[in-house]
Amino acid sequence: MDEILKQLRNFRDERDWRQFHNPKDLALALNIESSELLEAFLWKSPEDADIEKVKEELADVFAYALLLADNYDLNVKQIVLDKIKKNHEKYPVNKAKGSAKKYTEL
Repeated sequence: MDEILKQLRNFRDERDWRQFHNPKDLALALNIESSELLEAFLWKSPEDADIEKVKEELADVFAYALLLADNYDLNVKQIVLDKIKKNHEKYPVNKAKGSAKKYTEL
């Protein structure tokens, strides 16, 4: 993770793009890249999606998400683990197993 963040920062800083990477714009970019990821699946079955396009857009999603976390000095590992813990509480196995219902409907 440190190596990825180092390379993302270097790429950004070499181009003097930090000025554009405020939290709002990083969140917008993340949303746009997520939409481009969705486009890889539009009008086709999941098996027919272009895996190279999926990889490319997923990398962009990860990059913007990591830069946004970095902007707030968030520990990505910890916030993901914290979210998993919350989800364990909201979706207990005995109620959620095999169900796509939202926790409020279980």
